Amino acid sequence: MNLEALDTPAAIIDIARMQHNIDRMQTRMNALGVKFRPHVKTTKCAGVVRAQIAAGAQGITVSTLKEAEAFFAAGIDDILYAVGIVPAKLPRAMALKQKGCDLKIIADNAAAASAIVAYCKHANDIFEVWLEIDTDGHRSGLAPDDDALIEIGRVLQEGGIEVGGVMTHAGSSYELNDQEALAALAEQERAGCVRAAERLRAAGIACRTVSVGSTPTALAAKHLEGVTEVRAGVYVFFDLVMANVGVCDANDIALSVLTSVIGHQPDKGWVIVDAGWMAMSRDRGTSKQTHDYGYGLACALDGTPLEGCELVGANQEHGILAVECRDEITKRFPIGMKLRILPNHACATGAQYPEYQALAADGSTIAWPRFHGW
Repeated sequence: MNLEALDTPAAIIDIARMQHNIDRMQTRMNALGVKFRPHVKTTKCAGVVRAQIAAGAQGITVSTLKEAEAFFAAGIDDILYAVGIVPAKLPRAMALKQKGCDLKIIADNAAAASAIVAYCKHANDIFEVWLEIDTDGHRSGLAPDDDALIEIGRVLQEGGIEVGGVMTHAGSSYELNDQEALAALAEQERAGCVRAAERLRAAGIACRTVSVGSTPTALAAKHLEGVTEVRAGVYVFFDLVMANVGVCDANDIALSVLTSVIGHQPDKGWVIVDAGWMAMSRDRGTSKQTHDYGYGLACALDGTPLEGCELVGANQEHGILAVECRDEITKRFPIGMKLRILPNHACATGAQYPEYQALAADGSTIAWPRFHGW
């Protein structure tokens, strides 16, 4: 099939753009001398992940046990589950490990560590556990110099659990748009995570892996001394938030939503399309950035951004595209015309779909399934 033949709305992956993004990141990680473990929560798609591994990625990062199970079934066994574990999920995680998955789990508090120790004694098996480090105050994790870091490490070690590493994610990088500021945050991320590892080792707690990463800091880091691996996810598609951060431009964004014109409101300068918030998501991440793209950036069928057009509104199944050419609105945007919308947040938009349509250079498309659930 080609784009004109597809039903709308549909999630489109431009394979050429995706491959360019994969190659760019892998080349940079190779130059920095670190292993690259991509975060696959953005795509949740075996077709995409196969391309990442073919380019040189080693292992993957997931955000749900459903992802871990699905990718292990697809033949990938080196998996980091990078969300703090709760006791109720330990049996499910152990079942996956005992099938042969090299599953690493994370913790950042004594209660979780104690629960892991108790469960492993009951199961007569152990997990490799990494400790989550907070290097920018963005979300969860232990401060690099927190006394609790050593205490939790000892709880695990004395309970027979291997502390395999430390990991961090500089999510506050999404709030920046200056290369010097991004480089400074990348160094803060690196230094904080390395500091945590050094403190654990000094206390006699093994810590082989030092894992850092966000798409902006991975692309901005000047060096990664002491780091063993990097994780990044949205780079594979990019999106308008990343364009505002300054790590890509619109022509790098590999994910778009195919939509059809279904109506007009000429007096308001509106074109109505069949991609509402159910197709685009409600994510309005660009509203707090230097350029607000509304619900997405409208493009022609070939992916070229359209001047004077903005997806200003979205109901459940209706998108409102404001255009400047009111006098020619029905002529320029006839009923049934197909457009492509670049998303604010690729992770959120992708999550609306059970599959992607992968667009090849010859214009043909093929369905790539996408995992759902937790």
